[in-house]
Amino acid sequence: MDTRETVEEFLRRLGDGDPERIAQLFADEVDWKLGWPDADHGGAVPWIRERGSRAGIADHFRLIAEHHVPGRSDARVHAVLVDGADAVVLGEVAHTARPTGRGYVAAFALHVTVADGSITRFHVYEDSLAVARAFGAA
Repeated sequence: MDTRETVEEFLRRLGDGDPERIAQLFADEVDWKLGWPDADHGGAVPWIRERGSRAGIADHFRLIAEHHVPGRSDARVHAVLVDGADAVVLGEVAHTARPTGRGYVAAFALHVTVADGSITRFHVYEDSLAVARAFGAA
């Protein structure tokens, strides 16, 4: 698969909600960026931490599902921009935090790099303050 096909397949699998199938799209080692320093709400949002392995990535998507109210989530992709091996996905997610019952909407930009049909870079930039507030961290 080329970069666009891999990203589109990732988005499909993400919508299906199967963490193991999502993780299969990732390389054995991934340049992962979705973490906060411990002083900045670290631990309040359990899936926000450093990852790097396929098993860790499956756990990431499993934790997201476990900590949100089923049926009270939505995601919108506004654009997918592709330049060679790199792609940027722009959009927003809306969820309800299971521990607090608070809803939130967070804009995001996702930068991925694809090599040989596998995701090798996964950098997420999001409205982390909205997420932290929903989980009672701010």
